[in-house]
Amino acid sequence: MAVLLDTAELPRHDRAEAFYAAMMSASVPSRVEHEDPHGDVHARMDYWLLGAPNLFRNEGSGIRLVRTPKHVRIGGPERLALAVQVIGSGVFSQSGADQRVHTGELMLVDLTAPYDFAWSRHAASQAFQIDYADLGLSVETVRAAAQRLPSSPVYGLVLHHLTVLPAIIDSLQGSQSADILGAATTQLVRALLTSAADQDDRQPPMADVLFTRITWYARRHLADPDLSPSRIAAEHNISVRYLYKLFAEHELSLEQWLISQRLEGARRELASPTSRHRSIATIAANWGFLDPGHFTRRFRQAHAMTPQEWRRLQQSG
Repeated sequence: MAVLLDTAELPRHDRAEAFYAAMMSASVPSRVEHEDPHGDVHARMDYWLLGAPNLFRNEGSGIRLVRTPKHVRIGGPERLALAVQVIGSGVFSQSGADQRVHTGELMLVDLTAPYDFAWSRHAASQAFQIDYADLGLSVETVRAAAQRLPSSPVYGLVLHHLTVLPAIIDSLQGSQSADILGAATTQLVRALLTSAADQDDRQPPMADVLFTRITWYARRHLADPDLSPSRIAAEHNISVRYLYKLFAEHELSLEQWLISQRLEGARRELASPTSRHRSIATIAANWGFLDPGHFTRRFRQAHAMTPQEWRRLQQSG
């Protein structure tokens, strides 16, 4: 667990600015309004990595988060958040629908679109954040599910799972099991959304199922430099042309997706204390980059700094 913010350690006049910085680092660009900006602004934010997805918990005084169309145009990761309200209640609005979220209820937030979320006094929410590409569902399926989550037969299971997840992750930090738990949680969220999206047809579309299997397979073989489109297609008994079509339907380039997944894996390993004594070239090779120079160029292009600068920054923090 990483503590992104604990305002108890900060002077009152620095808290609002620190809250904004922590929120932007954990989620997507948005406007932050405090219920009592000149009063008792307080918050604690915790963050857990589970491989590609993450869990983010925010507890504190009354706030309002507004993601406007301008914020959407600025950009941000193409992801969504499935959140559980763990203390108090909030009001959530997106796509013309308003929802009162009580303690022990779920809400689905499309982080690629405008939204408005607020709570009063003291409350807390924790969100499982995952990329659309990793979830393997179309935007249409996700939006269809957003207003019908309680209709899913796995709603209670997912709610309980997300509620107890922080305690489970803390006991698994630094182990491969944390990544496995993240993948399992992703599949639970996927089951929730597909079942909520269409109660008359509980089987997800075959293309969605295949896409999920392909991305799962690819992630398990990212360290193999011989992982190629032809190999992936052959392993799933489809043509290379259809493989590219599947990724295009999710608005993704297969090659760029593979590179981004490898870069993200290397980025996490460079920041890990357990990899402190491994050379950058070794870590690059662990993620399929056999040419250290090519890895450095790609890393700088993606993160605006070299792998060495990133590692030094994490170690100094």
